[in-house]
Amino acid sequence: MDNSKIENSQIKPKFEVREVGYVESVRKFVVIAKGLPSCANGQIVEFANSVLGLVFGFTEKNIQILVLGDASDLRAGDEIYNKGRTLSLPVSDSFIGRVVNGLCQPQDELGEIKSDKFLPVFKVAPGVMDRVPVTKTLETGTLLLDAVIPIAKGQRQLLIGDRLIGKTVVAIDAILNQKGKDVICIYCSIGKPYSSLLKVIDSFRDNDVLDYTIIVSGIASLSTGEQYLAPYTACMIGEYFMSKGRDVLVVFDDLTKHSWIYRQISLLLERAPGREAYPGDIFYIHSQLMERAGYLKPELGGGSMTFLPIVDILQGDATGYIASNLISMTDGQLYFSTDLFKKGIKPAIDFGLSVSRIGNKAQWPAMKSLSKNLRREYIQYKELLKMTQLSATGLSKEAEAKLKRGEKINELIIQDKNKPISMEEQIIYLYELDKGTLKGLSKGKRKIFREEILLFANKRYPQLCSQLRGTKELSKNIKELLDECLTAYLNEKTEG
Repeated sequence: MDNSKIENSQIKPKFEVREVGYVESVRKFVVIAKGLPSCANGQIVEFANSVLGLVFGFTEKNIQILVLGDASDLRAGDEIYNKGRTLSLPVSDSFIGRVVNGLCQPQDELGEIKSDKFLPVFKVAPGVMDRVPVTKTLETGTLLLDAVIPIAKGQRQLLIGDRLIGKTVVAIDAILNQKGKDVICIYCSIGKPYSSLLKVIDSFRDNDVLDYTIIVSGIASLSTGEQYLAPYTACMIGEYFMSKGRDVLVVFDDLTKHSWIYRQISLLLERAPGREAYPGDIFYIHSQLMERAGYLKPELGGGSMTFLPIVDILQGDATGYIASNLISMTDGQLYFSTDLFKKGIKPAIDFGLSVSRIGNKAQWPAMKSLSKNLRREYIQYKELLKMTQLSATGLSKEAEAKLKRGEKINELIIQDKNKPISMEEQIIYLYELDKGTLKGLSKGKRKIFREEILLFANKRYPQLCSQLRGTKELSKNIKELLDECLTAYLNEKTEG
């Protein structure tokens, strides 16, 4: 007998096991289907036109599917295939510097992205025993945060306030400040216009940020399913790097629009609306996301993932359903005030309403010692300023001194966007504020001091910044160097 015939007879035909169901109805980006008796919540199904869908829920008779792509070609009677797969997406180091959508597909026209492995998009957050206490500060580059409201690596810090008053600017500055600090940054845009994302990408390119940053696009022009997945995909990519021992910073911009997206999906699925028409499980979908931030123990990689979720509110009301939910599930919040923004105080962060519950545990000892009374002094200055505006009587010397110090603090916390300040530079500012070495300088010359002092210190006292970075404490030797540096700068300006 011919050997080739024997070999051909032994070749087994390739086949694929899959269940087949069919579309019963299409509601915009949601499909109601029948069949598929073995499918489970969170599984991926495929429509006849190769578009993917996510099993989103069940009724007694039907399956509810969220379409992850264009649903315009889907019709009643179309077949649906279940291959028994949960939603897992590709990820690798090659994602750094790229723009991807909620399905990890490239959006920047730079070609395909090679992947190392597939990871589940939805997973249980690490347990308490899998974590360690926070020990390192996340340097945001915003003096007000690093000094008064510090953020630790592994923390979840909410940015809350009205629209267009600088929340995204603070988050972007935190990403810009990670240059050279071995932190992987992920910016996730949710429900925003394409023009808004382009501004962020241009800012990243201008500041050479894409070398350590990944952008997950869930912009408004993409399908609703991709917008819904975007924050979970960003978290999944962050977990990949965290498991490799890296520090990760993830910005969610913003979760208000993500809530709107989930509300639209739920209304089409005829789920009972609750407060503000949101479904009752809106708390769960955000809490399962927020809980995935943390600092892993060394046995699990020892990496950290820090979240900066952003939420919009109306007219300063932080008691809304989504806002109060997110406040309750994060480790602190930065409250942005419209009144401060209108007065030109940027970043417009309200001292009194902002808090970081665990950040001070990881704050540099040098920064902690210099800023311990800063919040109280600034609040007292604001109250005293209101009183002086109402009263025409003269002020005591003590009140005048408090006003002058408050003015200097106010000058320090006003900061231009996209110009993060290093921790060493912040410490020099605060040390000068504490000692009053340059109290004779005018307001204009103090501004010049802030622009020049780091360059001056690196040139004349190069050991100062390196020792500060190494010890993070105000030792006797560092205090002497700071005094020498400030005195030398004052003498040079006086002689000039």
